[in-house]
Amino acid sequence: MSQLRETVPSESAQNPPLLEIKNLHTQFATANGVIRAVDDVSFSLPRGGTVGLIGESGCGKSITALSILRLIRPPGEITAGEIWLGGAGGIGKPVDLLKLPEREMRSVRGSRIAMIFQEPMTALNPVLTIGDQIMEAIRAHEEINLRSAREKAIAMLQAVVFPLPHLRMKDYPHQLSGGLRQRAMIAMALAPQPELLIADEPTTALDVTIQSQILDLLADLKERFHLSLLLISHDLGVIAQAADSVAIMYAGKIVEQAPALELFEEPLHPYTQALLAAVPRLDSSRARLETIPGSVPELTALPSGCAFQPRCKFEMGTICSSIPIPMIETRTDRIVRCVQYG
Repeated sequence: MSQLRETVPSESAQNPPLLEIKNLHTQFATANGVIRAVDDVSFSLPRGGTVGLIGESGCGKSITALSILRLIRPPGEITAGEIWLGGAGGIGKPVDLLKLPEREMRSVRGSRIAMIFQEPMTALNPVLTIGDQIMEAIRAHEEINLRSAREKAIAMLQAVVFPLPHLRMKDYPHQLSGGLRQRAMIAMALAPQPELLIADEPTTALDVTIQSQILDLLADLKERFHLSLLLISHDLGVIAQAADSVAIMYAGKIVEQAPALELFEEPLHPYTQALLAAVPRLDSSRARLETIPGSVPELTALPSGCAFQPRCKFEMGTICSSIPIPMIETRTDRIVRCVQYG
């Protein structure tokens, strides 16, 4: 009999958010100066919801995810902020992950928060079979014998639609296609049955057809196992397909947050507008795509004001560059970091 268990959400699933990040700062000390990779980031993730985190490479998306799991290593350091994780199953008081002793934090990783990475070939151990790696993840969080762990591992591979799972358990990562490696990663992440899954660019190295299959799989697993999902990507199409709400990052800061449908229909921040204008559209006859002029600023020398000002066609001189720009609430569930809305 399968050892796979599907959890049931509590009646209080809509009360407070599963994850709430407040004023998070993560920086790296380098020979060229301090890199403020995550600079005063705040957002929340409701139980059962999907938040999409969008931005260019190097904007701080992955560092935000690693900060949640407290996997930042020297010369990196989380210097300020709070990361609140709600009580397990909606029961009990939230805890600030940044204040947990490392031993307790280890029990949170995997069992309550799991992460799948953008390149499975570097995340999977090349000298262990897929089955061994999934069983290891299970036994790290459950007191379970080898036979039961094997049954559960096979059940997890079945859950991610892995062909012939009882046979492919013996395969090594290099024997699998990119899509199957990603499915194995998802199976390994979900095996301890976490409440929150962080998916960091889960479709980047895959072709369009396999991308769609992985996104459909994540959506199905999210419903089956009552997961909350933090989906990180630079692909606007991926986020539009999967996310309930969206946070846009630029140079370490969140510059806009909104429900997904509203953001794609009416982007407010000039950076968000520029990103959407650069996306190819089948219903457009434009001969050339719009581009964003300039380049991302050096994170060791960020301006006092808006980091996007040098590239912004709406820039308003010293008002944009002289003082820090706060997040401004324009309507319910919509906030933007731009002086146009102040």
